[in-house]
Amino acid sequence: MEKFFKLKERGTTTSREIVAGLTTFLAMSYILAVNPDILSGSGMPKGGVFTATAISSAIATLVMALCANLPVALAPGLGLNAFFTYTVVLGMGCSWQFALTAVLLEGILFIILSLAGVREAIIKSIPAGLRKAVAVGIGLFITLIGLANAGIVGTDTGTLIGFENFTMGHATAIVAVLGLIITIVLFMLKVPGAILLGIFITTIIGIPFGVTSIPDGWKPFSTPAAPLLFKFEWQNVLTLKFFVVFFTFLFTDMFDTIGTLMGVAEQADLKDKDGNIVSAKQALLSDAIGTVAGACLGTSTVTSFVESTSGVAAGGRTGLTSVVTALLFLISLFLSPLFGIVPSAATAPALIFVGYLMMRSVTTIKFSDPTEGIPAFITIMVMPFSYSISKGIAWGVIAYVLCKVAGKKAKDIPVVTWVLAAIFIADIIFEAAKAA
Repeated sequence: MEKFFKLKERGTTTSREIVAGLTTFLAMSYILAVNPDILSGSGMPKGGVFTATAISSAIATLVMALCANLPVALAPGLGLNAFFTYTVVLGMGCSWQFALTAVLLEGILFIILSLAGVREAIIKSIPAGLRKAVAVGIGLFITLIGLANAGIVGTDTGTLIGFENFTMGHATAIVAVLGLIITIVLFMLKVPGAILLGIFITTIIGIPFGVTSIPDGWKPFSTPAAPLLFKFEWQNVLTLKFFVVFFTFLFTDMFDTIGTLMGVAEQADLKDKDGNIVSAKQALLSDAIGTVAGACLGTSTVTSFVESTSGVAAGGRTGLTSVVTALLFLISLFLSPLFGIVPSAATAPALIFVGYLMMRSVTTIKFSDPTEGIPAFITIMVMPFSYSISKGIAWGVIAYVLCKVAGKKAKDIPVVTWVLAAIFIADIIFEAAKAA
Protein backbone atom coordinates (compact mmCIF):
# COMPACT_ATOMS: atom_id res chain seq x y z
CA MET A 1 0.00 0.00 0.00
CA GLU A 2 2.83 2.37 0.80
CA LYS A 3 4.38 1.89 -2.63
CA PHE A 4 1.10 2.12 -4.55
CA PHE A 5 -0.60 4.99 -2.69
CA LYS A 6 2.59 6.88 -1.67
CA LEU A 7 1.42 7.39 1.90
CA LYS A 8 4.69 8.75 3.34
CA GLU A 9 5.26 11.01 0.37
CA ARG A 10 1.91 12.70 1.03
CA GLY A 11 2.37 12.81 4.80
CA THR A 12 -0.33 10.37 5.83
CA THR A 13 -0.78 6.94 7.39
CA THR A 14 -2.98 3.90 6.81
CA SER A 15 -5.08 4.54 9.92
CA ARG A 16 -5.59 8.18 8.99
CA GLU A 17 -6.71 7.21 5.49
CA ILE A 18 -9.20 4.69 6.91
CA VAL A 19 -10.68 7.32 9.22
CA ALA A 20 -10.84 9.76 6.30
CA GLY A 21 -12.62 7.20 4.13
CA LEU A 22 -15.18 6.55 6.87
CA THR A 23 -15.68 10.30 7.33
CA THR A 24 -16.24 10.90 3.62
CA PHE A 25 -18.69 8.02 3.42
CA LEU A 26 -20.72 9.17 6.41
CA ALA A 27 -20.77 12.74 5.12
CA MET A 28 -22.17 11.65 1.75
CA SER A 29 -24.09 8.50 2.68
CA TYR A 30 -27.30 10.54 2.65
CA ILE A 31 -27.22 10.09 -1.14
CA LEU A 32 -28.21 6.44 -0.60
CA ALA A 33 -31.53 7.66 0.78
CA VAL A 34 -31.97 10.89 -1.18
CA ASN A 35 -31.18 9.64 -4.69
CA PRO A 36 -33.76 6.79 -4.71
CA ASP A 37 -36.33 9.16 -3.23
CA ILE A 38 -35.80 11.76 -5.97
CA LEU A 39 -35.53 9.35 -8.91
CA SER A 40 -38.56 7.36 -7.78
CA GLY A 41 -40.55 10.48 -8.68
CA SER A 42 -39.81 9.66 -12.31
CA GLY A 43 -41.36 6.21 -11.95
CA MET A 44 -38.15 4.30 -11.24
CA PRO A 45 -38.38 1.66 -8.46
CA LYS A 46 -36.66 2.80 -5.25
CA GLY A 47 -35.02 -0.56 -4.54
CA GLY A 48 -33.39 -0.76 -7.95
CA VAL A 49 -32.18 2.84 -7.75
CA PHE A 50 -30.71 2.24 -4.27
CA THR A 51 -28.70 -0.71 -5.60
CA ALA A 52 -27.58 1.27 -8.65
CA THR A 53 -26.57 4.21 -6.45
CA ALA A 54 -24.42 2.08 -4.15
CA ILE A 55 -22.73 0.05 -6.91
CA SER A 56 -22.07 2.95 -9.28
CA SER A 57 -20.65 5.03 -6.41
CA ALA A 58 -18.36 2.16 -5.43
CA ILE A 59 -17.17 1.59 -9.01
CA ALA A 60 -16.46 5.26 -9.72
CA THR A 61 -14.76 5.87 -6.36
CA LEU A 62 -12.61 2.75 -6.74
CA VAL A 63 -11.52 3.85 -10.24
CA MET A 64 -10.63 7.24 -8.75
CA ALA A 65 -8.55 5.50 -6.07
CA LEU A 66 -6.66 3.15 -8.35
CA CYS A 67 -6.19 5.40 -11.38
CA ALA A 68 -5.83 8.89 -9.89
CA ASN A 69 -4.76 8.12 -6.29
CA LEU A 70 -6.91 10.97 -5.00
CA PRO A 71 -9.13 11.12 -1.87
CA VAL A 72 -12.21 11.95 -3.93
CA ALA A 73 -15.45 9.99 -3.73
CA LEU A 74 -18.14 9.92 -6.39
CA ALA A 75 -21.88 9.25 -6.43
CA PRO A 76 -25.00 10.32 -8.34
CA GLY A 77 -25.04 14.09 -8.06
CA LEU A 78 -27.68 16.15 -6.34
CA GLY A 79 -29.18 18.72 -8.68
CA LEU A 80 -28.51 16.45 -11.63
CA ASN A 81 -30.93 13.86 -10.24
CA ALA A 82 -33.50 16.61 -9.60
CA PHE A 83 -33.10 17.81 -13.20
CA PHE A 84 -33.52 14.16 -14.30
CA THR A 85 -36.84 13.74 -12.49
CA TYR A 86 -38.50 17.13 -12.23
CA THR A 87 -37.41 18.73 -15.50
CA VAL A 88 -36.79 15.93 -18.01
CA VAL A 89 -39.42 13.40 -16.90
CA LEU A 90 -42.14 15.38 -15.13
CA GLY A 91 -41.59 18.75 -16.83
CA MET A 92 -40.80 17.71 -20.41
CA GLY A 93 -42.91 14.55 -20.37
CA CYS A 94 -40.04 12.22 -21.28
CA SER A 95 -39.58 8.69 -19.98
CA TRP A 96 -36.90 7.91 -17.42
CA GLN A 97 -35.37 5.57 -20.01
CA PHE A 98 -34.98 8.61 -22.30
CA ALA A 99 -33.16 10.48 -19.51
CA LEU A 100 -30.89 7.51 -18.76
CA THR A 101 -29.90 7.39 -22.44
CA ALA A 102 -28.84 11.05 -22.29
CA VAL A 103 -26.76 10.28 -19.18
CA LEU A 104 -25.10 7.32 -20.92
CA LEU A 105 -24.12 9.29 -24.03
CA GLU A 106 -22.92 12.22 -21.91
CA GLY A 107 -20.65 9.82 -20.02
CA ILE A 108 -19.29 8.29 -23.23
CA LEU A 109 -18.48 11.76 -24.60
CA PHE A 110 -16.79 12.62 -21.30
CA ILE A 111 -14.57 9.55 -21.59
CA ILE A 112 -13.48 10.73 -25.06
CA LEU A 113 -12.89 14.31 -23.86
CA SER A 114 -10.96 13.06 -20.82
CA LEU A 115 -8.70 10.78 -22.87
CA ALA A 116 -8.08 13.63 -25.30
CA GLY A 117 -7.10 15.93 -22.43
CA VAL A 118 -9.80 18.50 -23.21
CA ARG A 119 -11.26 18.59 -19.69
CA GLU A 120 -7.76 18.77 -18.19
CA ALA A 121 -6.97 21.72 -20.46
CA ILE A 122 -10.09 23.48 -19.19
CA ILE A 123 -8.92 23.11 -15.58
CA LYS A 124 -5.46 24.47 -16.44
CA SER A 125 -7.03 27.44 -18.23
CA ILE A 126 -8.78 28.62 -15.06
CA PRO A 127 -6.52 31.24 -13.41
CA ALA A 128 -4.87 30.46 -10.06
CA GLY A 129 -6.88 33.12 -8.21
CA LEU A 130 -10.15 31.66 -9.42
CA ARG A 131 -9.06 28.15 -8.43
CA LYS A 132 -8.53 29.36 -4.86
CA ALA A 133 -11.86 31.19 -4.99
CA VAL A 134 -13.54 27.97 -6.10
CA ALA A 135 -12.28 26.23 -2.95
CA VAL A 136 -13.59 29.06 -0.76
CA GLY A 137 -16.92 29.17 -2.61
CA ILE A 138 -17.33 25.42 -2.20
CA GLY A 139 -16.62 25.85 1.51
CA LEU A 140 -19.48 28.34 1.85
CA PHE A 141 -21.67 26.18 -0.41
CA ILE A 142 -21.33 23.05 1.69
CA THR A 143 -21.71 25.13 4.86
CA LEU A 144 -25.06 26.30 3.53
CA ILE A 145 -25.96 22.69 2.69
CA GLY A 146 -25.10 21.65 6.23
CA LEU A 147 -27.08 24.52 7.80
CA ALA A 148 -30.11 23.77 5.62
CA ASN A 149 -29.93 19.99 6.15
CA ALA A 150 -29.86 20.56 9.90
CA GLY A 151 -32.78 22.97 9.84
CA ILE A 152 -30.62 25.67 11.42
CA VAL A 153 -31.47 28.15 8.66
CA GLY A 154 -34.72 28.47 6.72
CA THR A 155 -37.01 30.82 4.84
CA ASP A 156 -39.89 30.92 7.35
CA THR A 157 -38.18 33.49 9.58
CA GLY A 158 -39.68 36.57 7.92
CA THR A 159 -36.45 37.23 6.00
CA LEU A 160 -34.97 35.80 2.80
CA ILE A 161 -33.01 33.37 4.94
CA GLY A 162 -32.36 33.31 8.66
CA PHE A 163 -31.73 31.27 11.78
CA GLU A 164 -34.65 29.26 13.10
CA ASN A 165 -35.85 29.61 16.69
CA PHE A 166 -34.08 26.97 18.75
CA THR A 167 -37.02 25.32 20.48
CA MET A 168 -37.83 21.66 20.92
CA GLY A 169 -39.82 22.01 17.74
CA HIS A 170 -36.45 22.36 16.04
CA ALA A 171 -34.76 19.39 17.69
CA THR A 172 -32.76 18.64 14.53
CA ALA A 173 -31.19 22.10 14.65
CA ILE A 174 -30.41 21.77 18.37
CA VAL A 175 -28.71 18.40 17.86
CA ALA A 176 -26.72 19.75 14.91
CA VAL A 177 -25.49 22.74 16.93
CA LEU A 178 -24.46 20.43 19.77
CA GLY A 179 -22.67 18.25 17.19
CA LEU A 180 -20.85 21.27 15.80
CA ILE A 181 -19.71 22.29 19.29
CA ILE A 182 -18.46 18.75 19.94
CA THR A 183 -16.63 18.66 16.60
CA ILE A 184 -14.94 22.02 17.28
CA VAL A 185 -13.85 20.96 20.77
CA LEU A 186 -12.48 17.64 19.50
CA PHE A 187 -10.61 19.45 16.71
CA MET A 188 -9.14 22.02 19.13
CA LEU A 189 -8.00 19.16 21.40
CA LYS A 190 -6.37 17.57 18.32
CA VAL A 191 -8.29 14.33 18.76
CA PRO A 192 -7.60 12.02 15.77
CA GLY A 193 -10.67 11.59 13.55
CA ALA A 194 -12.44 14.52 15.21
CA ILE A 195 -14.97 14.94 12.40
CA LEU A 196 -15.84 11.23 12.23
CA LEU A 197 -16.07 10.98 16.02
CA GLY A 198 -18.31 14.03 16.01
CA ILE A 199 -20.70 12.30 13.59
CA PHE A 200 -20.93 9.20 15.79
CA ILE A 201 -21.44 11.16 19.03
CA THR A 202 -24.07 13.39 17.43
CA THR A 203 -25.95 10.35 16.15
CA ILE A 204 -26.14 9.00 19.72
CA ILE A 205 -27.16 12.41 21.12
CA GLY A 206 -29.98 12.48 18.58
CA ILE A 207 -31.69 9.41 20.11
CA PRO A 208 -33.26 11.10 23.18
CA PHE A 209 -34.15 14.13 21.02
CA GLY A 210 -36.06 11.89 18.61
CA VAL A 211 -33.76 12.97 15.77
CA THR A 212 -32.02 9.60 15.47
CA SER A 213 -34.86 7.15 14.98
CA ILE A 214 -34.50 3.39 15.33
CA PRO A 215 -37.67 1.69 13.98
CA ASP A 216 -39.42 -1.17 15.80
CA GLY A 217 -38.09 -4.52 14.71
CA TRP A 218 -35.08 -2.81 13.22
CA LYS A 219 -32.39 -5.05 11.79
CA PRO A 220 -29.04 -3.85 10.44
CA PHE A 221 -29.06 -6.21 7.45
CA SER A 222 -31.09 -6.22 4.23
CA THR A 223 -31.00 -7.93 0.83
CA PRO A 224 -30.36 -5.54 -2.10
CA ALA A 225 -32.84 -5.29 -4.96
CA ALA A 226 -31.78 -5.90 -8.57
CA PRO A 227 -30.42 -2.83 -10.43
CA LEU A 228 -32.14 -1.48 -13.57
CA LEU A 229 -29.70 -2.83 -16.13
CA PHE A 230 -29.44 -1.20 -19.59
CA LYS A 231 -32.88 0.45 -19.60
CA PHE A 232 -32.30 2.77 -22.54
CA GLU A 233 -34.52 4.39 -25.16
CA TRP A 234 -32.83 5.01 -28.51
CA GLN A 235 -35.63 6.18 -30.83
CA ASN A 236 -35.49 9.87 -29.78
CA VAL A 237 -31.73 10.52 -29.62
CA LEU A 238 -31.73 12.71 -32.74
CA THR A 239 -34.41 15.13 -31.52
CA LEU A 240 -33.91 18.74 -30.33
CA LYS A 241 -35.37 17.81 -26.95
CA PHE A 242 -32.71 15.14 -26.51
CA PHE A 243 -29.96 17.61 -27.40
CA VAL A 244 -31.18 20.10 -24.78
CA VAL A 245 -31.26 17.39 -22.09
CA PHE A 246 -27.89 15.99 -23.16
CA PHE A 247 -26.23 19.42 -23.18
CA THR A 248 -27.57 20.31 -19.72
CA PHE A 249 -26.27 17.08 -18.19
CA LEU A 250 -22.93 17.58 -19.97
CA PHE A 251 -22.42 21.20 -18.97
CA THR A 252 -23.47 20.87 -15.32
CA ASP A 253 -21.53 17.65 -14.71
CA MET A 254 -18.34 18.97 -16.30
CA PHE A 255 -18.03 22.10 -14.19
CA ASP A 256 -19.38 20.60 -10.97
CA THR A 257 -16.61 17.99 -11.24
CA ILE A 258 -13.94 20.49 -12.19
CA GLY A 259 -14.94 22.72 -9.28
CA THR A 260 -14.92 19.87 -6.78
CA LEU A 261 -11.52 18.61 -7.91
CA MET A 262 -10.04 22.10 -7.65
CA GLY A 263 -11.51 22.54 -4.19
CA VAL A 264 -10.20 19.20 -2.90
CA ALA A 265 -6.76 19.73 -4.48
CA GLU A 266 -6.51 23.20 -2.92
CA GLN A 267 -7.47 21.96 0.55
CA ALA A 268 -5.25 18.84 0.45
CA ASP A 269 -2.41 20.62 -1.37
CA LEU A 270 -2.45 17.95 -4.09
CA LYS A 271 -0.90 20.15 -6.76
CA ASP A 272 2.27 19.99 -8.83
CA LYS A 273 4.97 22.67 -8.99
CA ASP A 274 2.88 24.61 -11.54
CA GLY A 275 -0.18 24.62 -9.29
CA ASN A 276 -2.10 22.07 -11.35
CA ILE A 277 -4.11 19.18 -9.85
CA VAL A 278 -2.10 15.97 -9.69
CA SER A 279 -3.53 13.16 -11.84
CA ALA A 280 -6.26 15.48 -13.16
CA LYS A 281 -6.68 13.49 -16.38
CA GLN A 282 -7.17 10.21 -14.52
CA ALA A 283 -9.56 11.88 -12.06
CA LEU A 284 -11.76 13.22 -14.84
CA LEU A 285 -11.70 9.84 -16.58
CA SER A 286 -12.87 8.20 -13.34
CA ASP A 287 -15.80 10.59 -13.22
CA ALA A 288 -16.75 9.75 -16.82
CA ILE A 289 -16.49 5.99 -16.25
CA GLY A 290 -18.70 6.36 -13.18
CA THR A 291 -21.36 8.15 -15.21
CA VAL A 292 -21.43 5.39 -17.84
CA ALA A 293 -21.55 2.70 -15.15
CA GLY A 294 -24.35 4.55 -13.36
CA ALA A 295 -26.45 4.88 -16.50
CA CYS A 296 -26.03 1.16 -17.27
CA LEU A 297 -27.06 0.26 -13.70
CA GLY A 298 -30.00 2.66 -13.61
CA THR A 299 -29.15 6.00 -11.97
CA SER A 300 -28.51 9.60 -12.94
CA THR A 301 -25.13 11.25 -13.57
CA VAL A 302 -22.31 10.19 -11.24
CA THR A 303 -20.01 13.01 -10.26
CA SER A 304 -17.27 13.93 -7.77
CA PHE A 305 -18.77 14.82 -4.37
CA VAL A 306 -17.87 17.99 -2.57
CA GLU A 307 -18.29 16.06 0.72
CA SER A 308 -14.90 14.51 -0.12
CA THR A 309 -13.48 17.60 1.56
CA SER A 310 -14.66 16.24 4.93
CA GLY A 311 -12.38 13.23 4.42
CA VAL A 312 -9.53 15.50 3.42
CA ALA A 313 -10.14 17.51 6.58
CA ALA A 314 -9.85 14.24 8.52
CA GLY A 315 -6.41 13.67 7.00
CA GLY A 316 -7.11 11.86 3.72
CA ARG A 317 -4.45 12.49 1.10
CA THR A 318 -4.40 9.41 -1.17
CA GLY A 319 -6.58 6.97 -3.05
CA LEU A 320 -6.63 4.70 0.00
CA THR A 321 -9.26 7.06 1.44
CA SER A 322 -11.35 6.44 -1.67
CA VAL A 323 -10.85 2.67 -1.46
CA VAL A 324 -12.33 2.69 2.06
CA THR A 325 -15.26 4.83 0.91
CA ALA A 326 -15.88 2.54 -2.09
CA LEU A 327 -15.87 -0.58 0.10
CA LEU A 328 -18.36 1.05 2.47
CA PHE A 329 -20.67 1.75 -0.46
CA LEU A 330 -20.55 -1.96 -1.33
CA ILE A 331 -21.15 -2.95 2.29
CA SER A 332 -24.07 -0.52 2.43
CA LEU A 333 -25.90 -2.75 -0.06
CA PHE A 334 -26.48 -5.13 2.83
CA LEU A 335 -26.37 -2.66 5.73
CA SER A 336 -28.63 0.09 4.46
CA PRO A 337 -30.75 0.12 7.66
CA LEU A 338 -27.59 0.67 9.76
CA PHE A 339 -26.31 3.60 7.73
CA GLY A 340 -29.84 4.88 7.37
CA ILE A 341 -30.14 5.76 11.07
CA VAL A 342 -27.36 8.39 10.85
CA PRO A 343 -29.46 11.58 10.66
CA SER A 344 -28.69 14.73 8.67
CA ALA A 345 -28.22 16.47 12.02
CA ALA A 346 -25.13 14.29 12.54
CA THR A 347 -23.52 14.87 9.15
CA ALA A 348 -24.41 18.59 8.99
CA PRO A 349 -21.79 19.64 11.61
CA ALA A 350 -19.09 17.92 9.53
CA LEU A 351 -20.10 19.89 6.44
CA ILE A 352 -20.27 23.18 8.36
CA PHE A 353 -16.86 22.63 9.95
CA VAL A 354 -15.27 21.72 6.62
CA GLY A 355 -16.54 25.08 5.39
CA TYR A 356 -14.17 26.72 7.89
CA LEU A 357 -11.25 24.57 6.72
CA MET A 358 -11.84 25.51 3.08
CA MET A 359 -12.23 29.22 3.86
CA ARG A 360 -8.54 29.40 4.77
CA SER A 361 -7.62 29.63 1.07
CA VAL A 362 -9.18 33.09 0.95
CA THR A 363 -6.08 34.64 2.58
CA THR A 364 -3.96 33.79 -0.48
CA ILE A 365 -6.21 35.54 -3.02
CA LYS A 366 -4.88 38.91 -4.26
CA PHE A 367 -7.88 41.10 -3.44
CA SER A 368 -5.63 44.15 -3.67
CA ASP A 369 -5.65 43.63 -7.46
CA PRO A 370 -9.25 44.29 -8.62
CA THR A 371 -8.71 42.22 -11.78
CA GLU A 372 -8.06 39.22 -9.53
CA GLY A 373 -10.13 40.11 -6.47
CA ILE A 374 -13.46 40.96 -8.13
CA PRO A 375 -13.70 37.69 -10.16
CA ALA A 376 -12.71 35.75 -7.03
CA PHE A 377 -15.38 37.53 -4.99
CA ILE A 378 -18.05 36.83 -7.62
CA THR A 379 -17.06 33.15 -7.75
CA ILE A 380 -17.26 32.86 -3.96
CA MET A 381 -20.56 34.76 -3.82
CA VAL A 382 -22.40 32.93 -6.60
CA MET A 383 -21.74 29.35 -5.45
CA PRO A 384 -23.75 29.40 -2.21
CA PHE A 385 -26.39 31.88 -3.38
CA SER A 386 -27.08 30.06 -6.67
CA TYR A 387 -26.69 26.68 -4.94
CA SER A 388 -24.43 25.62 -7.82
CA ILE A 389 -20.69 25.06 -8.18
CA SER A 390 -20.88 25.22 -11.97
CA LYS A 391 -22.65 28.61 -11.95
CA GLY A 392 -19.99 29.98 -9.61
CA ILE A 393 -17.26 28.96 -12.04
CA ALA A 394 -19.21 30.35 -15.02
CA TRP A 395 -19.81 33.79 -13.54
CA GLY A 396 -16.29 33.90 -12.13
CA VAL A 397 -14.71 33.23 -15.54
CA ILE A 398 -16.94 35.84 -17.21
CA ALA A 399 -16.02 38.38 -14.52
CA TYR A 400 -12.32 37.52 -14.93
CA VAL A 401 -12.38 38.29 -18.66
CA LEU A 402 -14.41 41.47 -18.10
CA CYS A 403 -12.09 42.77 -15.36
CA LYS A 404 -8.89 41.95 -17.25
CA VAL A 405 -10.18 43.69 -20.38
CA ALA A 406 -11.41 46.73 -18.41
CA GLY A 407 -8.11 46.81 -16.52
CA LYS A 408 -6.17 46.78 -19.80
CA LYS A 409 -4.66 43.36 -19.00
CA ALA A 410 -6.32 41.35 -21.77
CA LYS A 411 -2.96 39.82 -22.67
CA ASP A 412 -3.07 37.91 -19.36
CA ILE A 413 -6.17 35.96 -20.44
CA PRO A 414 -5.42 32.46 -21.82
CA VAL A 415 -7.11 31.52 -25.11
CA VAL A 416 -9.09 28.71 -23.50
CA THR A 417 -10.42 31.14 -20.87
CA TRP A 418 -11.73 33.37 -23.68
CA VAL A 419 -13.48 30.36 -25.18
CA LEU A 420 -14.93 29.32 -21.82
CA ALA A 421 -16.26 32.83 -21.19
CA ALA A 422 -17.96 32.82 -24.61
CA ILE A 423 -19.53 29.42 -23.91
CA PHE A 424 -20.77 30.53 -20.49
CA ILE A 425 -22.31 33.71 -21.90
CA ALA A 426 -24.01 31.69 -24.67
CA ASP A 427 -25.36 29.26 -22.06
CA ILE A 428 -26.80 32.11 -19.97
CA ILE A 429 -28.49 33.56 -23.06
CA PHE A 430 -29.80 30.12 -24.00
CA GLU A 431 -31.23 29.53 -20.51
CA ALA A 432 -32.85 33.00 -20.51
CA ALA A 433 -34.42 32.37 -23.95
CA LYS A 434 -35.68 28.95 -22.85
CA ALA A 435 -37.25 30.41 -19.70
CA ALA A 436 -38.93 33.17 -21.73
